Amino acid sequence: MYVRQSRPAGSHGPSRTPHLLEMNRTVLRVCVLLLAGLGRAAAGQEHDHNDQNAPHSQERGPSDTHWSYEDPGQWAKHFPACAGTMQSPININTETTIFSPQLRPIQLSGYSLPAGQMLKLENNGHTVVLKLPESLAIVGGYAQQYRAVQLHLHWGSPSKPGSEHTVDHKRFAGELHVVHYNTKYENFTAAMTQPDGLAVLGVFLEVGPRENPYYQQILEHLHSIQGEDHEVFVPGFNIAGLLPDNLHLYFHYNGSLTTPPCHESVKWTVFNQTVTLSKEQMSILVSSLQTDDNHPLMNNFRQEQSLHRRWVLASFEPSSSRERQVPAGGDSSATAGHTSSFHAGDVLAVLFGVLFAITMLAFLLYVYKNRSQNARLDSPTKSKVIYTAATAENTA
Repeated sequence: MYVRQSRPAGSHGPSRTPHLLEMNRTVLRVCVLLLAGLGRAAAGQEHDHNDQNAPHSQERGPSDTHWSYEDPGQWAKHFPACAGTMQSPININTETTIFSPQLRPIQLSGYSLPAGQMLKLENNGHTVVLKLPESLAIVGGYAQQYRAVQLHLHWGSPSKPGSEHTVDHKRFAGELHVVHYNTKYENFTAAMTQPDGLAVLGVFLEVGPRENPYYQQILEHLHSIQGEDHEVFVPGFNIAGLLPDNLHLYFHYNGSLTTPPCHESVKWTVFNQTVTLSKEQMSILVSSLQTDDNHPLMNNFRQEQSLHRRWVLASFEPSSSRERQVPAGGDSSATAGHTSSFHAGDVLAVLFGVLFAITMLAFLLYVYKNRSQNARLDSPTKSKVIYTAATAENTA
C-alpha cells in the first residue's frame, strides 16, 4: 500500500534529468542496433541472391573430368551446379501448373535445311548429337531470339522408357532436346553460364504404328557411329519435322542442363504433344550405340529433380489443372523467386524504412511525454506529490 505525502513547495526533489538522458540513450542504442541488424540482413539476402544468379566461373567443362549416368550422385563433386536448386529435369504436375496467357506460340526460322547441307552426327559416349547451323533460330515465343547449336536424344532400354521429364510421373519412351543460345551473347560458351543464356525445346517420344521419316534421317546412320567419338556427316533435312505439329501447347519453366556441368541457365519449353516412332525405330535408337567402355548406351536420362519453389507455366489450361492464372500484367518468369519485381533485399529495405519511422515516432512521443511531465512537476503553482512505500506506522 502507498500513502500520499506533501513536500515543501520549494523542494524539487531528486532531478529527473540524468534518468531521462539515460533512457534516451537506451532508446537510441536500441534503434541503432535494430537498424544495423536489418541492414546486415538485407545485405545478406542480396548477397545470397547475387550468388544464386552469378556465373559458375570455376566449374570445369565435360572434357576435364569423366561423368557417368551410372553414378549421378557424384556429379556435384566435380560440377557444383549439379547440386543447385534450379536443376532439370523435373516432373510436370499438371494439377499445379499455372496457365499463362503471356506464353505465345513457338516460332521457328531456318529449320528446313537442303539435302546438300551436310550435318555432323556424333556419338559422344553419352548420347547421339546432331550439330546444327546457327541459321536455325527461335524467333517467337521467347523475349529474345535464340540460335540453334545442336540436338540430341535421351532414351531408356528395351524394357523401360527413358524420357528425362515426366508428366504426372509418367515417363515416355524417349525425349528430344534442341539446344539454342541467346543471341545477345557472343556464342554458346558465353551464354551457357547466364540466367537467360539457353533455350531448350523438349519433345516426348512414344511408340506408334508408323515409321517417322524425319527421325529416320538420324536413325539410319547410327550403325556408323556405334563407338564413342565416332562421327558421320548426314544430308540436311527438315529439322522441324522432329517437333510436334502443334507448337502452341507447351510447358515452360526455368531450369538447367540435364548433364554436367548442369548450368542453371535454361529456359525450358516442353511440348505437350508427343511425336511417335515405330517400334523398330525405337529399338534402333535404344540398342545401336555404345559407351566408352563398349557397353550398350542405354538409360541415358537423369532422374527428376526437386522443383524448389519454381513455377511451371502452361500455354494452355490442362484439363486436370486448377483454375489459376498468372496476372495479365505480371512477369511470366517460371521461377517463384523471380516472379515479383521485389527481391528479398527490396522487401527488407521497405521494412527497414517502416520500422525506422515507427521507432523514431515512438522516441519523439516518449521525449514529448517526459518533457510535459517534467514541466508540470517543476511548476511552482502545482503541489509536489511523491509516493513512498508505507511504513508500519503509516498503515497501523
